[in-house]
Amino acid sequence: MKGLKTILPGIILAIFAASSLASSTLEGQSAPDFVLKSSSGNNLRLSEYRGDVVMINFWATWCGPCRQEMPLLDDLYGRYQRVGFTLLGVNIDDDSRRAMKMIEELGVNFPVLFDESKDVSKLYAVEAMPVTVLVDREGTVRHVHHGYKPGYEEKYLTEIRALLRE
Repeated sequence: MKGLKTILPGIILAIFAASSLASSTLEGQSAPDFVLKSSSGNNLRLSEYRGDVVMINFWATWCGPCRQEMPLLDDLYGRYQRVGFTLLGVNIDDDSRRAMKMIEELGVNFPVLFDESKDVSKLYAVEAMPVTVLVDREGTVRHVHHGYKPGYEEKYLTEIRALLRE
């Protein structure tokens, strides 16, 4: 038992490092293209937004930090949409009806896409919620953020503004 207590912190650190390394390898790579059905009923394709700065936010209804973050993301979307910024919320719930209820409750205006099969989440190596990916105008992944804590939106704002200026 004593040996396990000594080894366990190292194992946890190795797992965390491996998981963060997997998704951070997206940075600097072309964002994997995808098509998903949206809350409006239309299918949306990521590549259709080439020329815009795109934030892809992976979320789930059971994720408390996601619920906390969504109104703040909607504010960013409202402020920068007209200058070439797009926000795509990708919900990973098995049942899109729960997601629809939540976005109505929160009054979210950005497009919400449904990844019920988790295929897009796998493309982006999403292992926990939320994950936020920023893609530049050329379609390259520039930033990947894991989780959400109050104040992260300031970092998002700084990164969005920098990408819009490029």
